Amino acid sequence: MANQETLDVRGEICPYPMLKTNKQLDEITPEVEILDVITDHAPALMTIPPQAVKRGYSCEIEETSQGEWKLHLVKE
Repeated sequence: MANQETLDVRGEICPYPMLKTNKQLDEITPEVEILDVITDHAPALMTIPPQAVKRGYSCEIEETSQGEWKLHLVKE
């Protein structure tokens, strides 16, 4: 099973979800292969994925409830 971490940025508005995700990805240890980002800010769905791809992660978006999403970032 892959090692993973979760980052909860609910309640944050742009640019903070993206900035906090970037910081987490930059500081993540090599053995962590998955980062799940929880957000309730829809614009983050357009800003986080491109930044994750630049850092070598794929991104899947899942709506977990009305107005809340999980971005599943996996190291490639």
